[in-house]
Amino acid sequence: MYRDFRAIDRWSKREVHCLYQALIVAIATRHADAVDIKFLVEGRPVWVALPHPAWVEYKNRTGRAITDPLAIAIAGHYLKTALESGEGVGREMYSLTIEETLRHLEAVVKEPNQQPALA
Repeated sequence: MYRDFRAIDRWSKREVHCLYQALIVAIATRHADAVDIKFLVEGRPVWVALPHPAWVEYKNRTGRAITDPLAIAIAGHYLKTALESGEGVGREMYSLTIEETLRHLEAVVKEPNQQPALA
């Protein structure tokens, strides 16, 4: 659902096309304790960074792991929310906190027709 989606930009009222492109462990690329998920928003690269400690916290709370498909859905949900609320204006990188990550994870899991891979 969040690999290829559309959102309505709050300020321009235009529909924007968002397409998942990559998931990269940020330790190697920018020495950050995060997983970077790249989307193309109308062809422009936009990154959503999810903190690694969110994986540990989720596992401690639920006994489940955040899988790659679930991480992509979390990042996509966040990006769509940011664009539709007006937070997504021109930014190339968004860094979520642990709690923001878990909040978007819960929202994704509760959505009808959303079946991210849970372990």
